[in-house]
Amino acid sequence: MTPLKKNNNHYLDDVLLILTMAVLAGCGLIYEYLLSHYAGRVLGVMESTIYTMIGLMIVSMGLGAFAARKIRCAFQGFIWLELIIAFVGCIAILLIGGLIAVTQLLPHIISDMFSLPPDALPKGGLFKQLSYLSFKSPYFFGLLLGFFIGMEIPLIARIREEIHQKHLEHNLGTIYGADYVGAGIGAAIWVFFLLSIDISKAGALTAALNLLAGSVFIFRYWQQLSWRKTLVSLHIALALLIVVIYSYGNQWLNQMNNLLYLDKVVHNQKTRYQQLTFTQRHMGLEQNNIINFYLNGRLQFSSADEFIYHSYLVYPVLAGSARQDNILIIGGGDGLALRDVLNWSPKQVTLIDLDSELIDIFKNPEQNLPAPLAGQIKDLNQLSLQDPRVNIKRADAFIAIDTLLANGQIFDAIIIDLPDPSHPDLNKLYSVNFYARLKQLLAGDGLIAIQSTSPYHAKDSFISIGKTVKAAGFNKVEQYHDNVPTFGEWGWTIASKMGASPRTRLNSLTELPVQHNWLTMGMLKNSFEFPKNFYKNEKNISINYLGSHTIYQLHQNAWRDQQGLNETLH
Repeated sequence: MTPLKKNNNHYLDDVLLILTMAVLAGCGLIYEYLLSHYAGRVLGVMESTIYTMIGLMIVSMGLGAFAARKIRCAFQGFIWLELIIAFVGCIAILLIGGLIAVTQLLPHIISDMFSLPPDALPKGGLFKQLSYLSFKSPYFFGLLLGFFIGMEIPLIARIREEIHQKHLEHNLGTIYGADYVGAGIGAAIWVFFLLSIDISKAGALTAALNLLAGSVFIFRYWQQLSWRKTLVSLHIALALLIVVIYSYGNQWLNQMNNLLYLDKVVHNQKTRYQQLTFTQRHMGLEQNNIINFYLNGRLQFSSADEFIYHSYLVYPVLAGSARQDNILIIGGGDGLALRDVLNWSPKQVTLIDLDSELIDIFKNPEQNLPAPLAGQIKDLNQLSLQDPRVNIKRADAFIAIDTLLANGQIFDAIIIDLPDPSHPDLNKLYSVNFYARLKQLLAGDGLIAIQSTSPYHAKDSFISIGKTVKAAGFNKVEQYHDNVPTFGEWGWTIASKMGASPRTRLNSLTELPVQHNWLTMGMLKNSFEFPKNFYKNEKNISINYLGSHTIYQLHQNAWRDQQGLNETLH
């Protein structure tokens, strides 16, 4: 290694080092977000996963900073470090997806090999431990990346002092300043760009920046290095790997994720907010194929029985409301609830859904889906989103309803068809604040209906939704339930703003004003009956105020207890 020549003007080196530190700080933060985001999808506990991942990475960064003292040559060490970070960063998500796919499929492979019956599927013991480890593997990669990222600041600081050949009084302050600014820029890049692209591409682009930093150092400090040809060769090889992962990584990741579904995956698409998956089950020549639709691995509807869920969501609230002229639907971007609402001949329907890309898929399936799947979606939702009476607002409902209030709009009935509160962002749409503002939008003689998760699997969450609606000021709040085969026991909440209770209004009817091909008045009336002592513990269940995360936590605890690690295997 050739010693550095003394140079009174180290301006170029300082600019290079400070800029490099800023870029790498942004990369480090993006890796935290990437692993947290993917782990949240895998584990299904988004909020705690993010906090755990960031905490683990910060601790391992501290350990890495201590370990950096063992590196003799800062120049050589830094280049090797960026090679390692780039390599781990670009393959981490693919390895995690592969590990989960293998451990989830292994019991089925062994079951098929030995012709075991379905109820003898080997899931305990070693299989359970392997499954547990695979689902926790994002944390391992977080610790690994954090350890190496933690070495960057000490090495950059040492390189800067070696270049100046003296102790720099404000060296660490300068380096940390660049680190903080770079992290802020990295966060902005994640939110405004990387969040909207495939996660494997985001990882590859971030790794490319680490590789670029190492390449620049090779060029700039060539004389300080040994093993030069090896370093150059490894940089070229890794650059090719990054290009391959950028080009094909998402395809491979989808194939691995598809292995977790028992039915054939016919379409995968990532929107800015969620991962969309359509699966198809062939039922023979005499029957239509069954289409299942998943958001982030959670079943949203099955063509086999979605009519049960949507009939209970739509028909009671419209039958019990005095009029059905002007209806508000929150969520329901698939157009299935809307399809049933249009059977009641409303004059206008306002539908609010956040995910614009999801709406486009179900509004114009022929333009966004493979031809056979598009035809089945058209048959399912009857192109309800194209109906001229429908006003679609692509916005966050929590904010959008303020505009409706400002415009003085009143609706004859309100239907809330949102996903379960499995993410902290959804929790606010199950809060007293949200329901109280919806109450102002509801006509005095109208009703509101809310999808309320499973009263069997998530009983406390179900009851909390009812109590939260009551706390928002609704006059009479009641709940009902029935079995939806693909979901199991499912529940809904219905409430009146004033006057008679929903159940009283429905009991006064001898038949549904608009006939349904499955639901009857007798079935609907019976759905309000619950087992004895179902609400016995109601007083101990909390109301979900804005910021409390009560329903989110209740829901997560319930589903984790019921389904454990196999939640993603459908």
